Amino acid sequence: MAISKLNLITITSEASMLNEVIFEFVQLKNFHPVAAETFINAVHGLKSLPSEDSSSALLQTLTNIEKEMHVVIKPTSMHELNFDLKAMSETTSSFYDHLKVFDHELQDYRAQIQLLNEVRTQVRHIDRFDISLDDLFSCKYIHARVGRIPTDNLQKLKYYRTRPFVLKTFEVDELFSWCIYFTSSEFEREVDNLFSSLFFSRIHIPDFVHGKPAEAIQTLDKDIRDYERKIKNIENEREKHIKSHLNQLAIIKGELLFIQQMVKAKKYVVGIGDRITINGFTEDWNVPHVQKVFQKYENVTVEVKDAEDDKRIQPPTKLKNKRFFKPFEMFVEMYGLPTYRSIDPTPILGFTYAFLFGVMFGDLGQGLLLSLGAWIMSRFNPKNRLYKIATRLGLFSAFFGVLYGSVFGNETLLDPLYVDVLGLPHKPIEVLSPEFTTTLLLAAIAIGAVLIFGVMLLNMYVQVKNKHWLDVLLSHNGLAGLMIYGFLVGGFAMNLLNGISIFNTLTLSIFVFLPLLAIFFKEPIHRFMHKQSPFPKGFGSFFTESFFELFEVLLSYVTNTMSYLRVGGFVLSHAGMMLVVFTLMNMVGNASLLVAILGNLFVMALEGLIVGIQVLRLEFYEMFSRYYEGNGNAFTSFLIE
Repeated sequence: MAISKLNLITITSEASMLNEVIFEFVQLKNFHPVAAETFINAVHGLKSLPSEDSSSALLQTLTNIEKEMHVVIKPTSMHELNFDLKAMSETTSSFYDHLKVFDHELQDYRAQIQLLNEVRTQVRHIDRFDISLDDLFSCKYIHARVGRIPTDNLQKLKYYRTRPFVLKTFEVDELFSWCIYFTSSEFEREVDNLFSSLFFSRIHIPDFVHGKPAEAIQTLDKDIRDYERKIKNIENEREKHIKSHLNQLAIIKGELLFIQQMVKAKKYVVGIGDRITINGFTEDWNVPHVQKVFQKYENVTVEVKDAEDDKRIQPPTKLKNKRFFKPFEMFVEMYGLPTYRSIDPTPILGFTYAFLFGVMFGDLGQGLLLSLGAWIMSRFNPKNRLYKIATRLGLFSAFFGVLYGSVFGNETLLDPLYVDVLGLPHKPIEVLSPEFTTTLLLAAIAIGAVLIFGVMLLNMYVQVKNKHWLDVLLSHNGLAGLMIYGFLVGGFAMNLLNGISIFNTLTLSIFVFLPLLAIFFKEPIHRFMHKQSPFPKGFGSFFTESFFELFEVLLSYVTNTMSYLRVGGFVLSHAGMMLVVFTLMNMVGNASLLVAILGNLFVMALEGLIVGIQVLRLEFYEMFSRYYEGNGNAFTSFLIE
């Protein structure tokens, strides 16, 4: 139940020292600052500082460089107090401009290569044409058209033999025929319309293509290679340019991010007259470090106070647990952190969660496999606390698996260990024995009763710690509730085990009716102690409301206790599901090993998930609801490490 002990730190200086103070403040580790608004709203005359960020535009330029130029700039921290934004801007702009020149040249050359490749593709289809393209397209009276026509339409041209054109075909495939046709100036329009009606697609040969098609292809190939060499040279120059400036840009980016941190830090600075203060919390061991940081400034003072010294601020909560319980903090955070003056429920939750999970999922083989698998996964993802929790749950499951004598669902595999080695008549717990079912369910209820009794005692401790004396004595989770619940559970247990009844008029009056009366009148007594009207809405309204609340309290004792029947139910469920797996193994013959593997994995996945959820429900609804309120604020360091 460890919550780190904190101190309230107040850093005070003259307003002229603002930059120096913030410069040191943003580099403090393990320091939880308090927003200036907390004090400004409570005290007249205090003010916050304007937060003007002059680095955002330059930082956005660096972001644009990374996106547009496909450059990754990893920030380097070389923090200095005197920032030269103008020099940073000039360096960045110069780098950006040079990079744009390189990229524009690369874009132009790549466009040229694309054009040449397209032309080459066009010319390749007529490479068997043994006439110079310059001579062909320079004719004055004869006009040539190069292109392609659908192969099916090529046959239709025989119906137009009398028209004034000459056709030459070069290459034919299933879809198209590449060809050239000639006609005179007089019939140019007529022939063009004819071929257009047959879906002739003209290929325009650019003016820079000279010579015969085969020669033109060689020239185009040479031009493409030349451009590729130019692109490679520019890319090398571009890479050199980036490498030569990358370290400098990384420093600039790091400094800009640091400047932004300083701008954000101003929301924690309170101004009063010509002085400024920063308030925050840190752990005991870190106080000397904070003091040492500001010792070099004569006009800066660091005042250390108790964490609860200023009633305007609720101290944050930082959990501190041993290695075994540390991952279970995840569940506490899900429900809500404890307040600073409260207790840390993590150890209680961690132990009871692992205990109940082990009881409900007891299997030596599956437990060890779960633990091993989760441990391996945690090596790949160390920050995932769920894997670390599963590692611990697997060990508890293995322990109870030994008590149940269950190894991957086999209930007899460990019998020689108990009989021959340990000298026992049989294994400690026979889950599948019909005679054991009633005992198991009663044991589950007993576990629930012990846990409920324990959390009620814990609630009394918390209320004593917070000096809520009325809740200690008259709450349904305090002494009054403890008397009722303890008497009823103990009475039923004695009657069941020994046949002794302790229920009579005297004991019921002392241990049930008087505590119920105390719970019934708790609110009026509380109001009376605070000099308020005991029945602000009248006694009738109070009686009706309190009667049903009291009925709900009594009902909750029963329902909360009976909820733990699920613990015994899942013990039987696990054994029953594995019995089904073994039945299937006997039915499939040679495939029994495969069925055993898949069956165990299926049971582990399905029941492990369900049991995990059910135990978490017991923790939150049956235990936390009786002693814990998650109203705390998380300790958040300004510097994210």
